Amino acid sequence: MTSTLIRRHLSATLAGLAAMALLTACDSGSASGESGEAVRFGYIGDFNGASLIAIADAKGLWKKHGLTAESKVFTNGPLQIQALGTDNLDFGYIGPGAMWLPASGKAKVVAINTLGNADRVIAQPGITSMKQLKGRTVAVPEGTSGDMILTLALKKAGMTKKDLKIVPMDPSTIVSAFSSKKVDGAGFWYPALATIKKQDPDLVELAKDSDFKDDVSFPTAFVAGNKLVADQPEKVKKVLAVLRDAIDFRSAHTDEAIAITANKLNIPADQVKADAANNKLLSVDELDTLTKDGTIDKWLKGMNDYFVEAGKLSRPADPKTYYTGELFMGAGK
Repeated sequence: MTSTLIRRHLSATLAGLAAMALLTACDSGSASGESGEAVRFGYIGDFNGASLIAIADAKGLWKKHGLTAESKVFTNGPLQIQALGTDNLDFGYIGPGAMWLPASGKAKVVAINTLGNADRVIAQPGITSMKQLKGRTVAVPEGTSGDMILTLALKKAGMTKKDLKIVPMDPSTIVSAFSSKKVDGAGFWYPALATIKKQDPDLVELAKDSDFKDDVSFPTAFVAGNKLVADQPEKVKKVLAVLRDAIDFRSAHTDEAIAITANKLNIPADQVKADAANNKLLSVDELDTLTKDGTIDKWLKGMNDYFVEAGKLSRPADPKTYYTGELFMGAGK
């Protein structure tokens, strides 16, 4: 099959899977809390995306704060931003690669979660540098942290996406496409990458988040719809109180948090533990301090500079227009 046909086939597959993922996400999930104000919360099925939701479910935090929560699993952050915009979701979780969407006014960042180091640029065995990817087929979930790490790695190598044959692809499709050697490389992340490694242990990791730590941080975050934040501040405050309690628990009881998350995701605890090791957990006190002293604003500004250069934003955005740090801190009072 020619590379053109491969791209057409995979792009069509992606479009179908994305539509199915959105529909499935809006129809699936679990409910927690017997009674209370209803909230629809999106998550991604990994430690970063699911741990606080799992803790809130297991420890009765929704009920404690007068809420009933319905959690819905998604494959990536941009789909959740889309669901927020169509009023199919109230809150969601995004990785750093999707942060350009709230920065462009599509949603509000209501809480910072962790600092990530889970993203990688991977290549088939025998490819040992970014330069060797030139002219080759590389898969990437567009608008995600996989897209971000690929762009940063290309820049460091003096290259751009024009030097590659980019194939936009859903995360689940990347696993099968890479394992069957239909693509030469990918911008991707753990824990899904661990699945590929089981099938292709000799794959090469060409770049990772920590390679760029001196220039940009990679915060993960929780987001809410603009209208919800504007019209229902008390509901937002209740949800943030739940997240703060869950963050406290995760910081103090990380091993139990891993076990709770593994139970929610129905995967082995050691797999979740390995996933958690790719991230830096932040306590509530740290998040409050980092908000007050402007550090989180600096992280977001650094990401905005990247997004402008990558063509995702037309100009830098002031983090104060989309990060509601005062609301987050206020929920702890």
